[in-house]
Amino acid sequence: MSYKVNEIFYSLQGEGLHTGEPAIFIRFSGCNLACPWCDTDHKAFTEMTAEQITSECNHYPAQLVVLTGGEPALQADDALIAALHDAGYYIAIETNGTHSLPDDIDWVTCSPKEGSHVVLSEADEVKIVYTGQDVEHWREQLLSEHYLLQPCSCQNTKQVVDYVLSHPWWRLSLQTHKILDIK
Repeated sequence: MSYKVNEIFYSLQGEGLHTGEPAIFIRFSGCNLACPWCDTDHKAFTEMTAEQITSECNHYPAQLVVLTGGEPALQADDALIAALHDAGYYIAIETNGTHSLPDDIDWVTCSPKEGSHVVLSEADEVKIVYTGQDVEHWREQLLSEHYLLQPCSCQNTKQVVDYVLSHPWWRLSLQTHKILDIK
């Protein structure tokens, strides 16, 4: 089995509850949605095996691996998760929630998009890119201890702050990697 990997890089997690934590990012190519703010070049990828991915991750000192994309649930499977766990990694995934996930992922961030059919019923955190849409139905549909709203590409922060202040069950999530100008 091989995976279409757009890139593997080392940085700080810029979003969600793991913000500021050193992480190895495995960005997969390909997605079933076409979000206008997506920063992944889905045409660019290298075919890699689970062993090659793990070997590349071993070049970095962090223990947190973040599966991202595109949509990582289209490719991540039990074999990849087992290989990463066998190498000692804590595995987080950032998914739109439209596909089931392999077992044994340590942290699930579900970032559902309007108009999509979400198959997940729970996640460790739910993170919505807020553009003014109704978000309250996601609290009913996705069980989580953490509900986060994130400005869209750092453009509507005041609107998100105002929403969170009037809906205190939500928490603000900023794209600190963009604010700090790091990858």
